[in-house]
Amino acid sequence: MPNIKRLDPGASPLHYFGAELRRLREAAGLTLDQLGGIVFLTGSMIGQVETATKTPKSEHVPRLDTALGAQGDLVRLWEFVQRHRLPSWFQGIAILEAKATEIRVFQAQLVHGLLQTESYARAVLGVMSQSELDTKLEGRLDRQRILTRDDPPLLWVVLDEAVLHRAIGGRAVMRGQLAHLLSFAAHDHVQIQVLPFEAGAHTALPGSFTLFSFPDEADVAYSEGYEEGWATANTKEVANRSLRYDLLRTDALSTRKSAELIARLMEEHYGDEPAPGRSTVA
Repeated sequence: MPNIKRLDPGASPLHYFGAELRRLREAAGLTLDQLGGIVFLTGSMIGQVETATKTPKSEHVPRLDTALGAQGDLVRLWEFVQRHRLPSWFQGIAILEAKATEIRVFQAQLVHGLLQTESYARAVLGVMSQSELDTKLEGRLDRQRILTRDDPPLLWVVLDEAVLHRAIGGRAVMRGQLAHLLSFAAHDHVQIQVLPFEAGAHTALPGSFTLFSFPDEADVAYSEGYEEGWATANTKEVANRSLRYDLLRTDALSTRKSAELIARLMEEHYGDEPAPGRSTVA
């Protein structure tokens, strides 16, 4: 008789998802391998998802839902699981991010999470601990789906030039990250400006912040610290932050000049390194 691991649906949203997956599979009379054959996954992987030892990719979930006749239940449950892969204090902000029609961002230290590559995000999230790093990474990357949906928000990002010089993850990772930023030049709904060092003192010296705008709700201003964030819809505070942002954009390079600076720094700072022992002098 096979050794079937007992599930604990209450341990976490991911455990609950796994328990529901097993319940639906057994109700359909399918073995792990039979279900795997239908959805083009291994039975072993599906077993790991059921026991919450592995997180499925988002594209796997609709296939599982269809194969098991769940009528969208697994897809809806997966949306809940995804949100809970984010830190508890950020989950409400992720909801604002998904609902907003316009997101205005100033980042003084890092590339914003919506624009991070997988390698860059892994380096950022793994600074303090490697614990549950894959889960944290998937949660961050899932947030980026709002940029590829049919009605993406307008994302306006101002990056301090220091962000481009801070070698997160090493040269190869930064080269890929800057190339990723340049790829958004073809997307009207993503606008990227760089605040150059020569701008000197500017209106965002107190730190990074974000403004969320909605069609039928008040704007929300958001900023965060080490392990928590603060959001406010206070009219006066939001107006002050909006003014700061408008002035910041006037101090920043144009989107075209910003792209030129990003491209130049990508080559000068993160270009291909010479082979060991090879002189760079002709």
